[in-house]
Amino acid sequence: MAAAVAFDAELIRRYDTRGPRYTSYPTALQFDDTFGTADYRAAALLSNAQLTGLSLYVHVPFCASPCFYCACNRVITRNAAHGERYVAALAREIELQAELFHSRRRVDQLHFGGGTPTFLEPALIGSIVDRLAEHFTLNQGKDREFSIEIDPRTVGDSTISRLADSGFNRYSLGVQDFDPLVQRAVNREQSVEEVGSVVRQIRATGCDAVSFDLIYGLPFQTLPGFERTLRQVIDMRPNRIAIYGYAHLPAAVKAQRQIEADTLPGPSERLDLLQLSVAVLTAAGYVHIGMDHFALPEDSLVKAWQAGSLQRNFQGYSSHANCDLVGLGVSAIGKVSHTLAQNHKDLEHYYRCIDDSRLAIARGRKLTLDDRLRASVIQQIMCDGTIDCAAVERAFCIEFDSYFATELVRLRRMLDDGVLMEVGTHIRVSPRGRFLLRNVAMAFDAYTTATRSAAHATAI
Repeated sequence: MAAAVAFDAELIRRYDTRGPRYTSYPTALQFDDTFGTADYRAAALLSNAQLTGLSLYVHVPFCASPCFYCACNRVITRNAAHGERYVAALAREIELQAELFHSRRRVDQLHFGGGTPTFLEPALIGSIVDRLAEHFTLNQGKDREFSIEIDPRTVGDSTISRLADSGFNRYSLGVQDFDPLVQRAVNREQSVEEVGSVVRQIRATGCDAVSFDLIYGLPFQTLPGFERTLRQVIDMRPNRIAIYGYAHLPAAVKAQRQIEADTLPGPSERLDLLQLSVAVLTAAGYVHIGMDHFALPEDSLVKAWQAGSLQRNFQGYSSHANCDLVGLGVSAIGKVSHTLAQNHKDLEHYYRCIDDSRLAIARGRKLTLDDRLRASVIQQIMCDGTIDCAAVERAFCIEFDSYFATELVRLRRMLDDGVLMEVGTHIRVSPRGRFLLRNVAMAFDAYTTATRSAAHATAI
């Protein structure tokens, strides 16, 4: 189990700049269009030899209105017919994908993300799950995790009960901030009462697996206002809370041009907001898992973290290890065997492929042995805060200090600063370094520029 957290504002400030979140390695920046359907099919067939479990991700891109902070792949529309057309395409893609995987491979994890999955009527969502059950072997046990992202503004009187009937047992709610001024500035207005009503509906189904997403660094956020939001969130007692730092990139994200830069908290204020969040949540009994994720002690993420079996993938932190991830829908990313694959990002190309009974894969990557080695190291850092150097040597038949000689030089400053602790055959992140996991991982990223050191990765 990783070390406990100790928030050191000055240390975090010293290492603050942008960098990958490492939901994969290599990251999507290294995908290219030389990877195609034939490569993916070969990887899927090869992966069947292990008969390991599967994880399915279903991307629903539609939103009724834009949230100005959001950089996700989405389509803004209020036309329900778009959803019906999309579900028909998903049904065919599910058939095409399922042909590649052995029926004995059980689906232990399913996640609907977006966009706004609940843009679709519950009946349409149920039809997708039914089609998945028809073509894949869905785990029927209590240990499965079938989750869906919820926009509380889209929830009707029967939405949650009908989702529960379809088998969902975890719900992720986008909260961001309850301050009305902040909500208006990002075009995401929803009340505490609205969110609380959804939580009560979820728990009325007998499910207590609720996750909240918050964002710090949004326009007009203040310490008193965000503390009020945190207290209101704690009163609802979600099992998991993710607190993401807003990245303002208006040149790349068109919707963010609606946000005035001078309304955003500065670097010092952002750090204060993060520090406040850590103090309030840990005092309320939440455990810091890693990065910006917190969970209650009885949650499966905490248990996986304590057991050293925590995983990190495109869905964030997960307690389900050794699952190939199959991505379904426009822009969805999957990881099968030693490959990464992404579907077309626009609906036109996606529909064209599916209508022609072809997989919609647009780009991806075959992982080299070096990629796999570094991915293993980065996974250990991001999930355990520890590199087991001896285990890496055994798994990949290398001499760690020799293979990573350059990387260890990059880490020397972190050792000197107390971000890391070197203990025998292990390199451990210190309690003071728990919010600098990405910085440590960056040192092992072969695709960063040669002049960029680990000290210049994103911290907050």
